[in-house]
This record gives sequence, C-alpha cells and structure tokens, in this order.
Amino acid sequence: MFAVGTDGFVIAGLLPQIAADLDVGVTAAGQLVTVFALALAVSAPVLGAATSGMDRRRVLVLALAIFILGNVLTAVGPDYTTVLSARVLTAMGAGLIGAAAFSAAAAIAPEQRRGKALATVMGGLTLAIAFGLPAGTLIGATEWRITLWAVAGLGLIAGVGVIVALPPLNLPSDPLRARLAPLAKPRILGTLAVTILTLSGTHVLYTYIGPAMMAATDGSAGALTTLLLSWGVGNMVGNLLAGRLADRYPPQQVVTAGLGAAAVLLGVSPLLTSNLPLAIGWALVWGVFVSLPVVPQQSRLVAQAPSSSAILLGLNNSAIYVGVALGGALGGLSQYQLTPDLLGLAAAAVTVLGFLLNLLTRRKASTPHSAAQPYEDRGSPFGPLPR
Repeated sequence: MFAVGTDGFVIAGLLPQIAADLDVGVTAAGQLVTVFALALAVSAPVLGAATSGMDRRRVLVLALAIFILGNVLTAVGPDYTTVLSARVLTAMGAGLIGAAAFSAAAAIAPEQRRGKALATVMGGLTLAIAFGLPAGTLIGATEWRITLWAVAGLGLIAGVGVIVALPPLNLPSDPLRARLAPLAKPRILGTLAVTILTLSGTHVLYTYIGPAMMAATDGSAGALTTLLLSWGVGNMVGNLLAGRLADRYPPQQVVTAGLGAAAVLLGVSPLLTSNLPLAIGWALVWGVFVSLPVVPQQSRLVAQAPSSSAILLGLNNSAIYVGVALGGALGGLSQYQLTPDLLGLAAAAVTVLGFLLNLLTRRKASTPHSAAQPYEDRGSPFGPLPR
C-alpha cells in the first residue's frame, strides 16, 4: 500500500518535469493524477467483485503484476497518450491491491488483532503521503521516470513477500450488485458525497501544488520536497488525532471541524505563496485539518449499517479517489480563470460545499446509530470491523 500511495500521488510533485518531457502543458500533465484516481475509483468495486471468489494470494499477485507492468509502461512511455493509458492500467492494479489487501488482513488476523492489522495496511498509505511523496519528488527532480521505476521495484518486493508469506486464502464472494446496494440509501449517498467533496477540495490545490507554490519554492526541488514533507507529516498527525476524536465526540462534529478549518486555510493560501517558511508551516497545519474528516467518515458509515461495513468501506475508498479525480479536473479547469497561486480560493469553495453538505446530512440523520437498519442481514464475512 506504500507503493500504491506513492504511485498515486507523486505525479503531483513532478508536473513541471513531466509536462516538459512529454511536451504538454502543466494542466494536461495534472490530468494524469485525475485519470489514475478516476480509473481506480471505477475499477476497484468492479474488479473486487469479479475476483472476490478467488484466492486472495493469487489476486494480490495478479494485482501487483498489473501494477508493476503499468508503472514500467509509464516509465518508458514515449508520449502523453501512452503514459495516460499506462496510468489507467496501473490504477486498475492499484485498486485491486487495495481491495485484496484489506480483506486479506481482516481475514487472517486474530479477532483481537484485527484492528491493528487493518491499521497496518492503512499505515502504508499514510507513510506514502508523509515520506513516499517527498522522496519520490526528490528522486524524480532531474528525471521523473526514475521515480516510476522505483515504485515498480517496490511492487516487485511486495509481490515476493506475498508469495512467500501469505497463505492461500479463500473468502465468501460478494457480487457487484451487493457492493453497490447501499448507494440506494440517501443517507449513505450523502455521507459518501461529503467524502468526495472533502477530497476534491484538497486536490484542486494539491494536484498543482508545485506551480501554485512556485514563487515560494523558486522552482527548487528541495524546497518543494520540504513543503510536501510538511504536508505529509500534518496528514499523519491528523489521522492519529482523528481516530481519537471520533471515539470521544460524534464523528459528524469532527468532520465539520476539519472541513471548516481546511476551508479557512485554503482561502488564505494565496497570501503565503511567496514566503517559503510561512508556506511550510501552513502546509503542516493544512495537512492536519484536511485529514481529520477521513477516519470519522469511515466511522459514520460503519455505524449507519454495521452488517455492510466491509462493502461501505470499499465504497468510501472509491469515493476518496472520485474526489481526487474531480479535484484534479477542477484544478485544471480553474486555471483558465485563475493563476495557479490562486487555486486555493477554488479549493476553499469546494471545501465549503462539503462543509454545508455535512451539516445537512447531520440534520437529516435523526435515527440513532444503534437503530440504523443494515442493508443486508448476512453481515460481513470478517465480522464487524473496528473503528
């Protein structure tokens, strides 16, 4: 998952180099992030359902093979069209890795260690944000393709580990219809929409963070790496804080606080684009608050339909990547009206929409969690998943 997370978002730190090498604009290069995220969001539930009856070890090996091939094709792609197509293939492998990794971790861990096992898998993504992205940006500063080769190498190491260490594991299959059934419930759909808007607001700016902070970094790869590292550390702190807050306070309130603070921070970002120390401090605080809603959103979904928790968490994961894709697309379109250093204003507007929708879903959620009716009575094949 560290490889998947690094691969999915490191492109944002390499946009100028990619654009120059492929002879396209920075906006077009940014769509590599958008297309990857959208392809992952769409393919993950479909491929997850199609392979749900297969041995998890075999699925993970297959998914890693697709992921590695996609990164190799990206690294050697001679033109924009080839690289764009390779990103779609990579995303299909990445989505399948996520679905198989979480289900395998939940199934093989003893019940008393299941939460730790799931947190370990999620920790790969968190570490990718904190360290994989800045490291990949620094490695690819002179030649962006080296970063993709490095990610392919991480995938190969993971594949060897799966073959050696993971036992054969067959789980009950979930048809696609069962995976999509919760979308018929307005309350669930509203909660997932909040996730989409949360990530969209973030990635309107984050996808183009290099061009947006060009004045602060003066085009220095080291300065941009420091900025990304600060944001990633903030994400780690925010994720840890979010879990504790969601256990002590209603999750909706934690989401509200995170979105409100993130909107303010995004709104003031144009004032910081020419001062590197201020930008680094701002990125740290932004990283904390923008990551606060993620864990509480998962808690909300599990509480609304405990017996469908595994399916709902999968849909929320797809919603995250829909948000990333939408944010990247909006960030690119916004640059027809705004210069990159003003993208924080567009990002703030999207985040405010998420804030307002979250308030609306809170008002409509009058049924206590304990009384929430599940969509299905068969339950998760792993039992109730912990927060």
